[in-house]
Amino acid sequence: MPRPGIRFFNEQTEFSLPHPRKTSQWLKLVAGKEKTSIGELNYIFCSDPYLHDINRKFLHHDTYTDIITFDHSTIRGVIEGDVFISLDRVKENAEKYNVTFDEELHRVMVHGVLHLIGYTDKSPLEKQRMKKKEDAYLSLR
Repeated sequence: MPRPGIRFFNEQTEFSLPHPRKTSQWLKLVAGKEKTSIGELNYIFCSDPYLHDINRKFLHHDTYTDIITFDHSTIRGVIEGDVFISLDRVKENAEKYNVTFDEELHRVMVHGVLHLIGYTDKSPLEKQRMKKKEDAYLSLR
């Protein structure tokens, strides 16, 4: 049985997350502030084509995206899942929104945690609420 914790992987990309231990502590802090804890959480950093393929196969969307989150939680209050992040999209969005790659990457990472906690971003109001949460938690880094 896998040990609980946050793990970082690469698919079709050579990427090394700076300060993985510090990032894990920050994500655990976010979960705690939301009255949840992290069980097994995997971040998979990948390329646009890799995530596009997942988007088509599993969600039947033929579009590029920055993040896809698969929730594997089984115990209430304990989040578990796989968070796939396209580094190509993160880079493009960082330039688009005039922020650093690091800031955009961490925004997307916390976005995945918020989805696993139960936040959605389907409506404009939900998007606004999620963005506010992202901003608040980014300030804790």
